[in-house]
Amino acid sequence: MEELMIRCRHLALVLAAAVVASIPLAAHHSFAMFDMDKDVTYKGMVTEWKWQNPHVHFTVLVKHGPGVDLQTVGTWDVEGGSVNIMARQGWTRASYKAGDPIVLVGHPMKDGSKGISLFYAIRPDGTRLYHDIARPKDDVKKGDGK
Repeated sequence: MEELMIRCRHLALVLAAAVVASIPLAAHHSFAMFDMDKDVTYKGMVTEWKWQNPHVHFTVLVKHGPGVDLQTVGTWDVEGGSVNIMARQGWTRASYKAGDPIVLVGHPMKDGSKGISLFYAIRPDGTRLYHDIARPKDDVKKGDGK
């Protein structure tokens, strides 16, 4: 009986350790802080570009100007996907650099802070570079006859 109790305790410890170890993974991949049902568009300038894992990150400066909502003025933190996921969508280390103009669409932070989860960037020719395979219904690729 004592051996059974020891095995049960050991199993309980192993299960508890597995649960605790999985919590950071679930939290890391959560989009709970973003309003994934809302898309926002910002036009600005890349101030920092980090092509690295676990997520491509960059900052964009939105300046005051005609037609620019004052609440959008400032520096925005943009979170993309992993290097692997974004590379499969056509992004490269050289897609943007500090000083480049950018138009981006993303999902804003629920708390209103200046951060977004990247949906896509619009290139000067109108083509889009997506964060992942998700596409809006209005996405029509240039030159495909549609």
